[in-house]
Amino acid sequence: MNVLIVGANGTTGNILVEKLGKSREHKAVAMVRKEEQKAKMEQLGADEIVIADLEKDIEHAVKGMDAVIFAAGAGSKTGPDKTYAVDQEGAKQLVNQAEKHGVKRFVMLSSIGAGNPVATSDQNMKVYLEAKGSADEYLQKSSLSYVIVRPGPLSNDAENGQIEAKEKIEDMKDRSIPRADVANVLIESLTNEHVTNKTFEILSGERHIEEALESM
Repeated sequence: MNVLIVGANGTTGNILVEKLGKSREHKAVAMVRKEEQKAKMEQLGADEIVIADLEKDIEHAVKGMDAVIFAAGAGSKTGPDKTYAVDQEGAKQLVNQAEKHGVKRFVMLSSIGAGNPVATSDQNMKVYLEAKGSADEYLQKSSLSYVIVRPGPLSNDAENGQIEAKEKIEDMKDRSIPRADVANVLIESLTNEHVTNKTFEILSGERHIEEALESM
C-alpha cells in the first residue's frame, strides 16, 4: 500500500519512515513541512516525500494514498493554540481528506488518557489529551476503516517486540513502551483485521505484537 506518514519528521515518525522504507509490502510516503527536511527523509529510506502542513491545505498529500498513519503532534509543551491546531484540527482535516480520497485504512497514534483530561493536573497535558480525545472521536465517527493506538509513556529503549494491548490497561505503574515497538504496532495495524475499528492502549508486556493484537 501507499502509506502516508504524517509527522514523519518526529521521533516516532522517523522510525516509521525507516521501517516502512525497508518494507516490501508498503511504500513509505513521508509528509514533512519543510524542504530542508527532505534530505533526512531520503537518508531514512522514504520511497517518496511530500511537502504539506497540517495547519494548511493537505489535500495534495492525501491523493493516491491507500493508508495513512497519523504520528504528528505539537505535543504538550507548545501551548494550547498549537496543540489544538495540529493534534486536533490537523487530524480532523486529515480524516476529511482521507474520506474524500477513498483511503482504505487510517491508523491514529493517540495517547493513554486521550479524552480523559481530568486525570491530570498539568494544564498543558490536559489540553494535549483533550485535543487527542477530540481527534480520536472524530475518526471513530467517520466512515473510514480505522485503528486508534494509545501508548503509555514512551522510551527510546531498543524494541523488544512484546506488548500488552487492551481497551483499558489498569496497571500502569512504572511502565513504558519503546517508540520502536509503538511504530511496529502502527505498521501491523495497517493490515491486521483483528484491530479494525478498535481503540486500544499499549505498553510493554509479555505477548508478541501480532498475538497481542489478535487478542483484541
